[in-house]
Amino acid sequence: MYKQQKISLILPTYNEKESIRKVIHDFEELGFIDEILVINNNAAEGTSEEVQPTSAIEIHEFVQGYGAAIQRGFAEATGDLVVVCEPDDTFLARDIYKFLAYADDVDIIYGSRTVKTFIWERANMGFLLKWGNWFVAKLLEVLFNTNYLSDVGCTYRMIRREALLKMLPTFKVQSNFFGPEMIVRGYRMNIRCIQIPVNYRERVGHSSVTGDLRKAVLLGIQMAVLIIAMRFGLERWMLKVIR
Repeated sequence: MYKQQKISLILPTYNEKESIRKVIHDFEELGFIDEILVINNNAAEGTSEEVQPTSAIEIHEFVQGYGAAIQRGFAEATGDLVVVCEPDDTFLARDIYKFLAYADDVDIIYGSRTVKTFIWERANMGFLLKWGNWFVAKLLEVLFNTNYLSDVGCTYRMIRREALLKMLPTFKVQSNFFGPEMIVRGYRMNIRCIQIPVNYRERVGHSSVTGDLRKAVLLGIQMAVLIIAMRFGLERWMLKVIR
């Protein structure tokens, strides 16, 4: 509990067997996380065995996709404040305090991995990934007249339960494009949002998306197209293509 509010943590997992137990323990050691939900999205063999000794509850989501896994977590979470994080050890559990500092004033706090001061040595945030994320974020900021944005692909975020219940029925994207969809829908619904810098470290293991530069660049282009489509009323067509 934090200020009499129940905290739920969602960890969507696909290829994080080598790091997920450590990440769970890092959050457990904070002492105030009430519920940890691991969403097993057809994860690597042995992942369940890593989760089993911890306090986390494992839930299997068989519809493949980053968005599908997070939305399943949102549907299962019972906390007043719901946090989403990657279990690949790129983020610091203690950065949750940064999110909590804003939780009384806004409904959604998004993390950003593109602030130079917080990018650790050997983190997978090279020139193209950093500025590609920044460019797509600025595109969204301009088209939807949002607050300051500098990253559309950061999983680390916190949402207040009341806002989540409003947004959950509107989500459509089940794939890796879920990040910008959530940001756009939040601003469209006039939900109070802010983005803050978080620490970003070297990943344990290989990422199926950002580990391949060509895939990462293609994903960035597709995210930009989705944002433009949502701005000009073409999202139904676009979602048929990328869902």
